[in-house]
Amino acid sequence: MQSSLQIKDLQLYRQGTLLLSLDEQIAGGEILTVMGPSGSGKSSLLNWLTGTLPNGFTATGEVWLNDKNVSHLPTHLRHIGVLYQDALLFSHLSVAGNIAFAMPKSNKAGDRKQRNEKIEQALAQVGLAGMGNRHPDNLSGGQQARVALLRTLLNEPKAILLDEPFSKLDTQLRVDTRQLVFEQIRTHKLPAIMVTHDHSDAEAAKGKVIHLDL
Repeated sequence: MQSSLQIKDLQLYRQGTLLLSLDEQIAGGEILTVMGPSGSGKSSLLNWLTGTLPNGFTATGEVWLNDKNVSHLPTHLRHIGVLYQDALLFSHLSVAGNIAFAMPKSNKAGDRKQRNEKIEQALAQVGLAGMGNRHPDNLSGGQQARVALLRTLLNEPKAILLDEPFSKLDTQLRVDTRQLVFEQIRTHKLPAIMVTHDHSDAEAAKGKVIHLDL
């Protein structure tokens, strides 16, 4: 089945005032970019998609993921991953521990070994081979961003949201990390929505761009 994320007839309100209207469908491997100034509703859109809309905001419309209406499901059952501006890694866990924390749990015999092997393979794929036991605070910003990406991907999401995840990286690191993230989205055929202020992000995504106004 072709994976897809669909926003059906969204009307998002802030304190009773219409903030944005949206009706979009994103296929697996596609990246929809949403741009606009602060306060235009970019982050609120992501909050609505994950079921975490804060007080003061209301919305009508539906979220469909792979032909299933997930609008009324709690956040952890929607299977929508998010990459944020900050890596948000746990300081009390190793690199491997951070990734394992998000992976689906299983009680099968040999599961721990399989999980560790999967983590090592994933680290090697993003140029972090042998770093599983490292402390996340000892990693560079780019390395932390890659660990955050792996933690999201190995949680096996059905869609992924990008909340300006490249904004705190310097220019060359931003280009390299962005390329890696987009490659993984296309490889895993995940529908993705990215909010950003940066036009180079939108160009690199090579998808539809929506501009929001205040």
